[in-house]
Amino acid sequence: MLNKWLFKQVDNSALIVFRIMFGLLIFLESVGAIFTGWIRRTLVEPDFTFTFIGFEWLQPLPGDGMYFYYAIMGVFGLMVMLGYKYRLAIISFTIMWTATYLMQKTSYNNHYYLLILICAIMAVLPANRYHSIDAKQNPEIKSISMPNWCRWIVIIQLWIVYTFASVAKFYPDWLDHTVAQRLMLSRANYPIVGELLQHEWAHICITYMGIGFDMLIIPLLLIKHTRKWAFFASIFFHLFNSIVFQIGIFPYLSLAFALFFFEPKTVRNIFLKKKELYLGNEIIIKNYKNILVSLGLIYFIIQIALPLRHHFIKDDVLWTEEGHRMSWRMMLRSKSGYINFRVVEEETKKVHNVNLSDYVSTKQMRTVTTKPDVIWQFAQRLKKEYAEKGIKIAVYADGKVSVNNRQSKRLVDNKVNLANAKWNYFGHQEWLLPSDLYPGK
Repeated sequence: MLNKWLFKQVDNSALIVFRIMFGLLIFLESVGAIFTGWIRRTLVEPDFTFTFIGFEWLQPLPGDGMYFYYAIMGVFGLMVMLGYKYRLAIISFTIMWTATYLMQKTSYNNHYYLLILICAIMAVLPANRYHSIDAKQNPEIKSISMPNWCRWIVIIQLWIVYTFASVAKFYPDWLDHTVAQRLMLSRANYPIVGELLQHEWAHICITYMGIGFDMLIIPLLLIKHTRKWAFFASIFFHLFNSIVFQIGIFPYLSLAFALFFFEPKTVRNIFLKKKELYLGNEIIIKNYKNILVSLGLIYFIIQIALPLRHHFIKDDVLWTEEGHRMSWRMMLRSKSGYINFRVVEEETKKVHNVNLSDYVSTKQMRTVTTKPDVIWQFAQRLKKEYAEKGIKIAVYADGKVSVNNRQSKRLVDNKVNLANAKWNYFGHQEWLLPSDLYPGK
């Protein structure tokens, strides 16, 4: 039964149109990073970047290298859109985008991670089988159908993203509108909408629309009778996010996903009027179907496990950040704080107070003062710098952090030598002090 459902042939109009839109969007994301100054601020101006731990060797290219890097990514985006050497283009873009994701986390965004996953999924889908240069040059690959799993792998991925995004919002600071209030306060100077967004009723709407939309949008898009209204709600929701939060291509990518929920005939009539509509009901089971099903199962188990892992790590993820990334915890908190690093030479006991601005950019400053993993990485960088001079040191950090404008509390045990602390990849860092964010909880 499962094989028949997964490998039943269905019309591929949605996938073909999505490929075109997706290619255009990743092209715009690539060139947009150049012209908006994102590359300059994030990858060029800093002397070094805070990478994902274990990828310290993955630093930006020197000089103007990252501008050329993103220009090449833009070319691959156009190749995806046109369906020219599609597999090479999408795999190459995926590798390059993943590398930029891993080489810096000052501008971390859940959407950047989502783009990696969608690129990886698109790399295995037959998205160049119609209305592409590949199909024109190689007519034998041309097809108006695809296996049913090609549609459902996207839908299930989206369901995981939206569901965990909704569940993560069920915590006090979101439910009492604290988060919405602080998010909107920074948008007070926006023309027309800025003043409106400061009202309590706006904060209430944002709070509960955020929870409700994320939880219900996928089921409502799947149901024929609610699909049209759910799509209109999606347009409003994502355009609001685009205008207010200015998060690049991702609201429009989210709207493009709606193609997989509508009837193939509807998609074809709007976008591919000359395409023949597939009306067959063939079931084509390939020899590699067991491998495909097994890999798909493993993939989705991992996707469900990652957002749950913070429940098995000591203390609150809002405080420790342990289990925060790759978990669809979107716009849940704001942090502010300060930190002082003290270097002590082991042999002479000479003390050096570190001036952070000598090492990090303005953009990096907020990250290094509030994120435990970045604090540890900076301590390791100091250790390496002094080791190159033949000096063994101890590094101590002392600072306070406020979560969602709560009372500032000390984050790091200032008696622990972070230079000698080992990073616990899968658990809690014992040099972090308890949060006690919600006393009596």
